[in-house]
Amino acid sequence: MAWLDISGRGKIRVAGEDRARFLHAMTTNHMQQLTPGTGCYAFFLTDQGRILADANVLCEENSFLLDTEPETVQKLMEHLDKFIIADDANLEDLTPALATIAVEGPKSSDVLNSLGAPVLGLCYGASVEWGSALLARLNVTGSTGFFVIIPVAEKDAILSKLEAAGTVQASEEAFRIVRLEHGKPRYGEDISERYIAPEAGQTVALHPHKGCYLGQEIVERVRSRGLLRRLLKALEIDGDTPPGPGTKLQVDGAPAGEITSAAYSPALGKLVALGYVRLEHSGQGTEMTAGDLRARVRTP
Repeated sequence: MAWLDISGRGKIRVAGEDRARFLHAMTTNHMQQLTPGTGCYAFFLTDQGRILADANVLCEENSFLLDTEPETVQKLMEHLDKFIIADDANLEDLTPALATIAVEGPKSSDVLNSLGAPVLGLCYGASVEWGSALLARLNVTGSTGFFVIIPVAEKDAILSKLEAAGTVQASEEAFRIVRLEHGKPRYGEDISERYIAPEAGQTVALHPHKGCYLGQEIVERVRSRGLLRRLLKALEIDGDTPPGPGTKLQVDGAPAGEITSAAYSPALGKLVALGYVRLEHSGQGTEMTAGDLRARVRTP
């Protein structure tokens, strides 16, 4: 079991009578069907369908809590504020007040339960109050895990308890390697405004039946007209020196894709990566090259 201090992640509280309706119109997922204690993963798009930010959305009794990347919290605050016109919705940046600790690994639930944490539902985004903390079934790496969201003043106390229970601190790089092993993208590395929502391959973020939202016209046009040209895929690469972001991939000398992030996995004994691959080359096992490197599409 391992823990990582991810307190730099943004925390935005959205309150007000119209909070669900407002967020529903601003995100790719279904906010109006969430009930307290449930949550989901969602994109916030530009009017051109490009991914402005992503967030874990946690539904609380009288508000929503948006958990987003450190690089996007200010951008997301400004984006949402611009569209609050007649809605009874208000935003509060709680990032400075809240610490977030990721606890991940196969036995993370047992460790937290041994510390008195309540049993939490299995669905991604489920959350429950734990004293002054909020315990949420979220993860950085794509493996079994939880976020403990707690007032900053109480961070050291919970870290002491976690370490006493046998959980060890891991480095950001170790978490990043596991994330790439699981094929989980990160906004700022693998997802950005360069890409439209369907290209990111995160179907859990795109509700198939919800109504109108900002950017939906582009998303629906791509789907209905079969206009998708590239897709984010997990890759494996022979060797031990990670290629840099932007490395171009080819098939038979023709452009086939581009790597967004890569790292050497000691557990797998090879390089693991994510990259955008042309749709015709996105099938499992398809081989591409980047100079002397040989990359293959894989299923994590």
